[in-house]
Amino acid sequence: MKIFSIFLSVLVSASLFAQSPTATITGGKIVGEIKEEIQIYKGIPFAAPPVGDLRWKAPQAVIPWKGTKSCLSFGPSPMQDPPVPFFCWTEEYLIPKEPISEDCLYLNIWSGAKTKKEKRPVFVYIYGGGFRSGGAGCAIYDGEAMAKKGVVFVTINYRVGVFGFLAHPELTKEAEYNSSGNYALLDMLAALKWVQKNIAQFGGDASNVTIAGQSAGAFAVNNLVASPLSKGLFHKAIAESGGSILDSPLRPKLTLQNAEEQGAKFAENLNCKSLAELRKLSSEEIHKGKGGLSSPIVDGYFLPESIGEIFKKGKQNDVPSIVGWNEEDRVSGKPLSAENFKETSRKRFGELTDEFLAVYPAETDEQAYKSQMGVGRDEYFGVQDYVWAKMQTSTGKSKAYIYNFNRKLPSYTPETDFGAFHTGEVPYAYNNLKTVNRPWEKVDFEIADKMSEYWVNFAKTGNPNGANLPKWEVYDPKNENVLIIDKEIVSKPLPTKAQMMFWEKYLK
Repeated sequence: MKIFSIFLSVLVSASLFAQSPTATITGGKIVGEIKEEIQIYKGIPFAAPPVGDLRWKAPQAVIPWKGTKSCLSFGPSPMQDPPVPFFCWTEEYLIPKEPISEDCLYLNIWSGAKTKKEKRPVFVYIYGGGFRSGGAGCAIYDGEAMAKKGVVFVTINYRVGVFGFLAHPELTKEAEYNSSGNYALLDMLAALKWVQKNIAQFGGDASNVTIAGQSAGAFAVNNLVASPLSKGLFHKAIAESGGSILDSPLRPKLTLQNAEEQGAKFAENLNCKSLAELRKLSSEEIHKGKGGLSSPIVDGYFLPESIGEIFKKGKQNDVPSIVGWNEEDRVSGKPLSAENFKETSRKRFGELTDEFLAVYPAETDEQAYKSQMGVGRDEYFGVQDYVWAKMQTSTGKSKAYIYNFNRKLPSYTPETDFGAFHTGEVPYAYNNLKTVNRPWEKVDFEIADKMSEYWVNFAKTGNPNGANLPKWEVYDPKNENVLIIDKEIVSKPLPTKAQMMFWEKYLK
C-alpha cells in the first residue's frame, strides 16, 4: 500500500510538471505555472549575476544552465535596506523581506497566450523607489490582471543605490565605452534586449513593446526614451509621476566628472585605494558606505547630453507617450507658516516672488500648507511630465496624452489618509486593488478597470481610447486638455496650468 502511495505521488507530480508551461529561452529551458489560464514565470535570469568582478560593470550575458530551470518564485530584490512600511507606503508597496541580494538581474512574465504565434502586445514595467530601493516582487506589480486583458506583462529588476550608479575614474578607464555609472539603466537595456530575443516564446510581439514606470521608474522611462542606445527596443512609453526634462533639485543633472569625484570620495570613505579593493568588500559593507551616487547622470554614453537638450533637438526615440501625476504627489518638508513660506519664497525666487505667490498663495497658514504641498507635487513631478508632453508634441511626430490621478484612496483611519498619494495610482493602473488592504468602494474597482483598460489599449495601438471609456483627448498645447481620473473620469483643461507655466519659466 505504501509503495502504491509513493508511486501515485510520483505520478501526480509528473503529471503536474507535464501540465506546467515551459519555454526555451536564452540560457536554457524553464518551467512556470498556470493560474486561471495565465502562464506565469518568475525569476527568469536576463543577465549574469553582477557580483565579484562584474560589480559595477554593464550587464553580461546570461550563464547557461543544464536541465529545466524552475521559475516559480521571484528572484532576489536588489541590494538595499530591509523593507519597512513608512508614511503612506504600507507593506503591499514594498519588496518582500527576503531574498535581497546583488544577484538580482531577473524578470517575470505573465501571459494568457494560447500559442507562441499570437503576437500579443508586450508591456514592460519598471518599478520606482527613488533609485535607492524597490524591486519587481512587490504585490502591486502583479501581472495577472493585465495578462487577462490581453498583454504579455513583464516586470524587471535593476540594480539600485550605489550598486546601480557608482561612477569612478577606474571604472571609466576599464569600460570599453569610456564611461561609468548608469548601470541600472544598462540593466534595463539588457532586459529590453532579452525581451526582443525571447518574448515570442510567450506569445508576445517584439515589434510592439510598451515600457512603463512610476516615480524612479518614470524617470527611467524618460532616460530610455532619450537614449540613442535604446532605439528599436520599445515602441510606446508610459511615465507615472516622473521625468527629467528640466533641471530639478530632486534629480540634479551631474556630469561624468562630477560623478567620478563622488565615486572617488566614496572609495576614500571606505578606505579603499583601488577598484579591486572596492570589489573585494561585501555587499553589506558597500551598502553601508557613505556618499556615492544613486541616480542617472549625463555620462556621454547612455546619455550623450541632457534629456532636455535631446528633446529640444528632436533626437529622442519618437514614440507615443502617456505621462501624468497624482493630486497628492509631493516632496516636501515640515509644514511652514504663511510668514515662513513667504520668506522662503522671497529668498528663492527673488524678482519672481510675486508671480510665484500668485499661483501658490499664502494668506493663511492653512493656505500656505496647501501651496507647499502643491509646490512639492508640481516642481518635482507635474512640470516634468507636462513639459515632456509639450516637447514631444513640438519636436516629435508621435502623440502624447496627459492624465491627472485625483482619486483620494479610501482609508481606514486618519493616520492612513494621504489622498491621491505618490504611487497610489499603481494598483488602479494595473487593476490590482485586490493586492492592497484598503476599504475599497465600488467606484474604485470601476476606476481600476477603466484605467487599466486605457493602459492596455495604449499598449495595443498607441491610442488609449476604446469602447465604453470616456474619451481621452490627445495633448494639444492649444487647449491643454488632460484626463482627470477621479470618481468621474473626464477630459478637461489642465487645472494647474498656471503653476506649470511658472515652473517651466523658472526651471528652464
